[in-house]
Amino acid sequence: MSRTAAILLAAGSSRRMDGAVPDKILAPLGGKPVFAHTAATFYRSGVIDTFIVTYRDQQQMVELSAYAPTPTLFVPGGDQRQDSVAAALAELPDDVGYVFIHDCARPLVRVEQLVALHKIVRRENAVVLAHRVTDTIKEHRGEGRLRTLDRKHLWAMETPQVFSRKLICRAYAAVAKRKLTITDDAAAVELLKHPIALLENPHPNPKLTTPADLAYLEFLLAHAEPEDVSLPS
Repeated sequence: MSRTAAILLAAGSSRRMDGAVPDKILAPLGGKPVFAHTAATFYRSGVIDTFIVTYRDQQQMVELSAYAPTPTLFVPGGDQRQDSVAAALAELPDDVGYVFIHDCARPLVRVEQLVALHKIVRRENAVVLAHRVTDTIKEHRGEGRLRTLDRKHLWAMETPQVFSRKLICRAYAAVAKRKLTITDDAAAVELLKHPIALLENPHPNPKLTTPADLAYLEFLLAHAEPEDVSLPS
């Protein structure tokens, strides 16, 4: 049976934190670093066989290693998110068949979601955690012209995003060949015209981007609903 890997992205620059913390992935949240929450959830899920963590510099790697599951391979990250993902994909063990890709700046992902994503990817080869857009979204078309988009078709992408190893490696090869810039992994798979399943997330899973997000994450963590870990694998 193919094994499953988790690529945990921790090499971001934290520029938009405006100096509030030197490294948002190591920022304290509920008494332990943001990264520790992410790593512990993936470990508890029981669906991950091996971990790859992308890191920013040697000092960060040392600090991350104190909370990383075993076994973990540390890979230097790149200038952009997609560079870090590509570097991690290149280091996947040969027996890995499925890959979770997750931004460690989303520390509130839940065990039950990882279990459900793992089940879906083995059937669909591509699945993304996402939530429905509830705001009215308008496209600005220039010269003050707006177009209202039908929100029943709009989804906000989250992570983890999960793929068969062959599919995501082919997708990232296409990105490199075309010299494109992408902001999530599903965008790479879209280039191959491959369908992508969506797993709707009913729970908040915000990304830590600005200083205000830390307080919001603390609030969510303190008021989190108990997890349902009884889903079948």
